[in-house]
Amino acid sequence: MENLKNKTIGSFVAQDFRTAAVFTKYDIDFCCKGNRTLNEVCEKQHIDSDVLLQNVYDVLQSENPSGVDFNSWPLDLLVDYIEKTHHRYVEEKTSVLIQFLDKLCRVHGNAHPELFKINELFTGCAGELSQHMKKEELILFPFVSRMVKTKNADGILSQPSFGTVSNPIAMMMHEHDNEGERFREIALLTNNYTAPDDACTTYKVTYAMLKEFEEDLHKHIHLENNILFPKAVLLEKEFA
Repeated sequence: MENLKNKTIGSFVAQDFRTAAVFTKYDIDFCCKGNRTLNEVCEKQHIDSDVLLQNVYDVLQSENPSGVDFNSWPLDLLVDYIEKTHHRYVEEKTSVLIQFLDKLCRVHGNAHPELFKINELFTGCAGELSQHMKKEELILFPFVSRMVKTKNADGILSQPSFGTVSNPIAMMMHEHDNEGERFREIALLTNNYTAPDDACTTYKVTYAMLKEFEEDLHKHIHLENNILFPKAVLLEKEFA
């Protein structure tokens, strides 16, 4: 298993998403920073690489009841799934969370001033993600689907206005990093989404929703950073 230590965190999760739970347990970012090797992460975070690798290996060797292998999906199917599952999730949840956070600030802001910063961070995230997803839906995703269709038809791919697919991908990955950092700060301010002792039901529900939102965002970013984007770059090279 020693050679697996030079495999990237993102490639482990791309192979089997269940390994994400292992990396999360060790506070390892598998989505925005999934391009680091297991060895690099262990050295930086002072983790026993043999123990971590054994945990990951145990998951890979166990039976996967879900059987979902996103890594094997054609890219046009994957972009459709991301849009219909994760983009719609963000659109549905952001307005509700903003409404709840505004209410918490009004009712509990004096006793818990950190709520104002949490609200500010999430509102910023909602606005940035909305623009981010539109760029994917209008520019990047249609081009990826066009590449798949052109390859299947043995056609010739016309060059897009943005030059190469690596250009919008670099922008999307930079924006992913920004939202990852924003949610790391939210997690810190909320004590990892632990509501205070005097929290009302809305307070507890809001923190639970924020936690769920972050978990969905991690999977969303993982599917793009670790599977869709690298494969889109390789697919474009086939036309060169």
